[in-house]
Amino acid sequence: MPHAIRILAHGGPDVLSWDEIEIGAPGPGEVVLRQRAAGLNYIDTYHRSGLYKVPAFPAVIGMEGAGDIVSVGSAITAFKAGDRVAYAGVLGGYATERLIPADRLVKLPDAISYETAAAMMLQGMTVRYLFSEIYAVKPETVMLFHAAAGGVGLIACQWARAIGATLIATVSSDEKAKLARANGCAHVINIRTEDFVARVHEITGGVLCDVVYDSVGRDTFPASLDCLKPKGLWVSFGSASGPVPPFDLAVLKGSLFATRPSLMAYIAKREDLEANAAELFARVASGEIKIAINQTYALKDAAAAHRELEARRTTGSTVFLM
Repeated sequence: MPHAIRILAHGGPDVLSWDEIEIGAPGPGEVVLRQRAAGLNYIDTYHRSGLYKVPAFPAVIGMEGAGDIVSVGSAITAFKAGDRVAYAGVLGGYATERLIPADRLVKLPDAISYETAAAMMLQGMTVRYLFSEIYAVKPETVMLFHAAAGGVGLIACQWARAIGATLIATVSSDEKAKLARANGCAHVINIRTEDFVARVHEITGGVLCDVVYDSVGRDTFPASLDCLKPKGLWVSFGSASGPVPPFDLAVLKGSLFATRPSLMAYIAKREDLEANAAELFARVASGEIKIAINQTYALKDAAAAHRELEARRTTGSTVFLM
């Protein structure tokens, strides 16, 4: 029987339950997907805790995965049984099998394994839209990227290096600093021992940054704004330390801009999903970006994985194996 990690209520890691589930026949536009691997992301903890509400209980959380199509519903011509596929941004990833809309899937190139796909779809496509659409990163761009030793951060370090941009990283330990440097960031700040605002001023000679990418949230706000040059952009795309509290627009001194984007909005159209995934696959297949899978768990051990992630004891990507 297929199994899934489900929640019956919001709460801590203990609410994650390993349950047998039933998979019905695919409806029009749907496929049955047998998953080989699924990714762990901070957004999963938001769905679990209730920071982001799930549509109904019981709920299967998880936002990315990769596997093989078992069967297809009516009106599907782009996919067939046996196709290797991957996805991101569709709730329900913590399952050995699942129903999923076919238009949210992309075919997986032979050069990319299921595990690599599950580790990079959400994180890698996030970096792509952050660097290509939220802000057009160029060789002359100077950025501050918080939590640079995480899954998104390590991809961002390599992507920025490939472009030629200057990425200033923040991390929370010396070990993570070494990892960020090894993945191409130009400067590293350990926020446990250094004042990141003062260090950004020092590194840039007081010129400051064009853009700050902030997935940390409460702990790095509003100090992140002090790292921006006039007309700079603060991108709040996560809340690892808790949500940013309500603030007066007057804090955006210096004609600063602020945005709270989501990947789902930037891949809602089929053509945007395909373009994003295609560029990510090309960069990974070429070796330009390497995906660091630094932790793996059996899916039934999801609670342990959540505890490690929230304690900031993980680096790179974490993957659940089926």
